[in-house]
Amino acid sequence: MTLHPLAKKSLALGSGLLALAVLIGAFGAHGLKNLVEPEKLVTFETGVRYHFYHAFGILFLGVLQQLFQNVRLNLSLYSFFVGILLFSFNCYLYVITGIKTFAMIVPVGGLLFVLGWIVLSVKMLKLR
Repeated sequence: MTLHPLAKKSLALGSGLLALAVLIGAFGAHGLKNLVEPEKLVTFETGVRYHFYHAFGILFLGVLQQLFQNVRLNLSLYSFFVGILLFSFNCYLYVITGIKTFAMIVPVGGLLFVLGWIVLSVKMLKLR
């Protein structure tokens, strides 16, 4: 079976991001537990949770792209990926460094998550 190029990219990227989420989550649970305040750990865990959700979303896009090869899902893929970078990684950086600038970037990542899901919804509604 030949994979659609975006399906292959999504499946590989999603899998890699999931492995990274496991590692980062373990670091937060074990490495940060005694180093940061409990409320900051909640922020770190939120970053990990959304990292997982959207890495699974990227895998899901790969499956959808393979099923519906005539539909372009690039915008959702890039929105989820950049959303992970801006939302989750800035949560991580804020907790580790305490620099508030990182926390101020987080909502941009959240908006990209929303954009990715809305674009996917519209694409699925247009299927025939």
